[in-house]
Amino acid sequence: MLNLKNLPVDDPKLVVCGGGHIGIPVAKIGRMLGFRVTVLEDRPEFAENARAAGADEVILAPFDEGLARIPGDEDTFFVVVTRSHDLDNICLNAVCRKPHAYIGALGSRRRSALARERLVSEYSCDPEVVASIHMPIGLSIGSEAPEEIAVSVMAEIVQERNRTDRSGRWPRELLEALRDPDVRGPLALATVTERRGSAPRGVGTRMLIRPDGIAVGTVGGGELEAEVVQKALQMLSYGAPAETEVKAALNADGMACGGAVTVHIEIIPEEKRFEA
Repeated sequence: MLNLKNLPVDDPKLVVCGGGHIGIPVAKIGRMLGFRVTVLEDRPEFAENARAAGADEVILAPFDEGLARIPGDEDTFFVVVTRSHDLDNICLNAVCRKPHAYIGALGSRRRSALARERLVSEYSCDPEVVASIHMPIGLSIGSEAPEEIAVSVMAEIVQERNRTDRSGRWPRELLEALRDPDVRGPLALATVTERRGSAPRGVGTRMLIRPDGIAVGTVGGGELEAEVVQKALQMLSYGAPAETEVKAALNADGMACGGAVTVHIEIIPEEKRFEA
């Protein structure tokens, strides 16, 4: 039985400084990608736009005061896209002093070089941290429209985030589903334990299956996932066995990846679910 106590959590946080024409689509895409999104704004109407865009939290305050309320950590991604270079520098001065996974800011190459110099000479920021800022922000995809720039920004963040091994962590939405008091009874946990060749998800990927057939997360989709869900529902319905494995070659009809995976399924009793 899986030990559910003190599980490591995969909880990516996106902090967007600025709720303007770039900040809003960045926030929207961040939400789509599973980030917990916080938008900082000092203008009420733009803060309201961020709320309408679905940000998890909107802080309406001067940027330095708003950032003082955000501790940062190794899974916090800061995007600085305010309406002026002076405000950008205020934000960068603050976030450079916080734990972070990523810092990115708008600016041409010339403007970015000047900003780096000012952050070190005037604000006394750590030169190594300043050198690591992604400025100009985003991958070079020829983007011009705000939405295209937002795509390039979030693509760069995903690229940076994927450099970190997160296979042992539990996504926040899985933990929330595991602890959901409105869902009674046991749940089935499916985990990819082996991957050979090309496969959609890596070892350690997890999916929860509820007795009503609703799945949270994914182990790769297609016929493999359908088989895993069916087996899990049988286990939940019959109460036995408590554990089993599903092995699948992914070169069959409907699964053209060409590899093979093993998915371990186990039942988590209701009394164990809330230990997580």
